[in-house]
Amino acid sequence: MLRQKGWLAGAASALALAASGPAMAQSGVLEKAVGGYSFEEAAKEAEGTKNYHSNDGGLTFALITHTAGNGFFDPTYVGAKVAADAFGIKLLMLGSEAPVDDIPRQLEIINQIAQDPTIDGLILTTPQAGAYDDIVKAMEAKGVPVATTNSFDGTLYDRNNISHTGQDASAAAIGGEAMAKCVLASGAEGGSIIFPNTTTLGNVEVNNRITAAFEATVKALNAAGKLEQFTVDAGPTNIGIDVDQNNVVGSIVSLIESRGNVVGVMGANGFVTPAIGDAVAQLGIGDKVCSYGFDLGPAQKEHIKTGNLDGALGQQPFLQGFWPVMQLYLQIDRGIAAADLDTKAQLVTKDTVEAVGKRFEN
Repeated sequence: MLRQKGWLAGAASALALAASGPAMAQSGVLEKAVGGYSFEEAAKEAEGTKNYHSNDGGLTFALITHTAGNGFFDPTYVGAKVAADAFGIKLLMLGSEAPVDDIPRQLEIINQIAQDPTIDGLILTTPQAGAYDDIVKAMEAKGVPVATTNSFDGTLYDRNNISHTGQDASAAAIGGEAMAKCVLASGAEGGSIIFPNTTTLGNVEVNNRITAAFEATVKALNAAGKLEQFTVDAGPTNIGIDVDQNNVVGSIVSLIESRGNVVGVMGANGFVTPAIGDAVAQLGIGDKVCSYGFDLGPAQKEHIKTGNLDGALGQQPFLQGFWPVMQLYLQIDRGIAAADLDTKAQLVTKDTVEAVGKRFEN
């Protein structure tokens, strides 16, 4: 008992000392690194950073996407501007004006920007494998660092030394699994589950998403012992059933009507997904078909609210603008090697859609 009283007295004394003043609370504060330098000094920008490459007293980065016309990349530009403003970087926000992938137009813009002597860093989406190698070579020859975002080209020239920010295509499996669960929960005893896509546009990343979603749907139905009851169709090579990019809504309506027994439909980008919502609304089948897609632009979110889409996968495009700007700055100012960032996947449904996008982040 005496020992317990002594322990209580010691604890009380320790508490009294801790509360006696700020000095005791600050005893763990670090002012210098083990190497002897101050953290305040080490946190300052390098003397030559503002005159990197162009030697004009400020950094200028360009961000160029393959479709700036459908709203998906709006948060990407916002994220890039937040990072650029934080570090005093001038940001050129550029992209194809089309609402659908327009790689030739993107390449035209990139080639124009590549001639600009004021550019100190270049950020690209790379939806078409092999189309950007010469650009990377030319920029690196000038000493201008390059970062890629959103669409991933694993064969890109000097890939291991170029950072990539984006969502791996395998994340689409989350949507495919959700599709299967929705169909099973609906009580459907059979029918077609289809994956329309604009395959002719050559976006490898989008095609890979279709494959991942298709495989996940098949796996989930098989695990439930229901696969034989359904026809799961992602086209002859599992990259999607091709639909007309010039009449995407009409062609999806025709596709659904031609099958006659569609119980599930999923798209894989910000172009096809809103069209699925439009088609479901036009046919009035929101309560009969499980419909999912990709990206979370204004159209997708509205369709989720009205029930024309059951869900869509967000890839956090704000980060796809924010991190590449940060990465290029770190390469220039700190000599930090290129580091990739996987922005993951976020399944948004009617239950969660109101929480998305309040600060332009998704």
